Amino acid sequence: MYWTSRAPRFRVKKWLENEEFRRLLDIARYLGRIDGYSIFEIDPERIERSGYTIDDVRALLSSVDGIVEEDVEAVLSFLAESKKVTIRLGEDGWLRIGGRIRLKPLIAELGLYLPYDRETREYKAPAHLYRKLVEHFRSKGLVVEDKVGLLEGRNLPRKVEFKGELRPYQEEALKAWRESGYRGIIALPTGAGKTVIAIAGIAELSKYTLVVVYTVEHIRQWSEAIAKFSNAGGLVGAYYGGEKRIAPITITTYQTAFRKVRLFAPLFPLIIFDEAHHLPADKFRAIATGMPAPYRLGLSATPERPDGRHEELFPLLGGVIYRTTPGELTRQGYLAPFKVRRVKVEMEPDERKRYEQLRRRYQLLAAGRTFQELLDAAKRGDPTAIEALRVNAQMRNLIQYSEAKLKAVNEIVRKELAKGSKIIVFTQYRKQAEEIAKRVGGLLLHGGLDKRRRVRILETFKRMKSGVLVLTTVGDEGLDIPDANVGILVSGTSSPRQFIQRLGRLLRPSPGKREAILYEVVMAGTSEEFQSRKRRMLR
Repeated sequence: MYWTSRAPRFRVKKWLENEEFRRLLDIARYLGRIDGYSIFEIDPERIERSGYTIDDVRALLSSVDGIVEEDVEAVLSFLAESKKVTIRLGEDGWLRIGGRIRLKPLIAELGLYLPYDRETREYKAPAHLYRKLVEHFRSKGLVVEDKVGLLEGRNLPRKVEFKGELRPYQEEALKAWRESGYRGIIALPTGAGKTVIAIAGIAELSKYTLVVVYTVEHIRQWSEAIAKFSNAGGLVGAYYGGEKRIAPITITTYQTAFRKVRLFAPLFPLIIFDEAHHLPADKFRAIATGMPAPYRLGLSATPERPDGRHEELFPLLGGVIYRTTPGELTRQGYLAPFKVRRVKVEMEPDERKRYEQLRRRYQLLAAGRTFQELLDAAKRGDPTAIEALRVNAQMRNLIQYSEAKLKAVNEIVRKELAKGSKIIVFTQYRKQAEEIAKRVGGLLLHGGLDKRRRVRILETFKRMKSGVLVLTTVGDEGLDIPDANVGILVSGTSSPRQFIQRLGRLLRPSPGKREAILYEVVMAGTSEEFQSRKRRMLR
């Protein structure tokens, strides 16, 4: 039994008929006769066993002549309070849960252990458990006094209409989100229109919405997309370093959301995480745990992470509810057809000789330890591990700045420009990007450039019918150049997510676009061959 506190008593002036007496024993214990009254004490366990509701108790007591009216009101008030749980959001960002009932066994049913505040007589819970707790208490027949107010409240001030037209797979994704209680992750390739699905979702749910994106450039892209695909003009605001306007639909960055969780927490029933694979990072995870938002949508081309921390992401957002691959959408005609061509290059003889010397020294120093184990040992000050990492960096530099690799890139660019191609060269390293851009006469984009210059370079490349853009990892997310048809992957990681994102830059459909090509320039006989095989796994 979850109820607590001493139960009230009620008095009946007359002698009761046998049938009346038995019916009252369904809800109360008989204590005897005092001063001409039959005295009963309400027994919540008997009420529960009998299956009585508060209305049933009210009807039963009203049918008994001679009952003291003020006692009936006390009984009904007690039962109402005994069935009520209050949930509020504290100033410290934690949920506070209180009531006359014994909450501990109810909370234990969810497999939770929550701290108890003896001063306020409330349990404390992380904000993201808000919906789970409300729904659990209601399933037990309890009345929830929801002072957070995000499940039913905070509707948009006017009806927002979606002005686009969803493709069949986008309809399926939106339906999957709807059927999952407006929670979950949609995993679609870059260029497949995840943002459009989200905008349709905002219009359908019609709740105050916080959109969390990775960069300030993404804020601009989302604002433009919302204006294009809905009539939400006037309802959209941005909150970040350069602008601070909270609106019914507010777009912010992960960095800002992390710093302003308590500001945003009471305001938004719906939270959308763009590029949701970033969320498990320690500080960004605090956004999802610190927001009570009952409705959640994650968007990502590849939600799985090499470090396995996507397992933390799924419970916070609702798991992957819809997924499709670039190949499937290409076959359906929604993404440009593509080829991936691996171009193997051989080091120059003197480079190969130096590489083999470094490789043997690295193996000797590593002594069978993995790269991660070497990193951990180096952090502890292990001089052998530190030296092994230094040698590894020399090997990597030898690969990336090999004359053979740079010549191969230059030759691919020359042939593709002769065909009128629009080319994006992807590198992992700024110095390598600078060298390639100088050799091929291409535009250069890296994280060291200020925002205005990056925007200017992107706009210049977008206007070009044919040309070359060389970029580092700054372009792995959010780059929108639909008419780019050739990619050259010069250096990267073994991450399938990075590979899918870079391939996705070339797959956006564009008038006249027939086929996209992604060249992988791989140094033969090195770790790049293994990385190439591994990163293709999700294709």
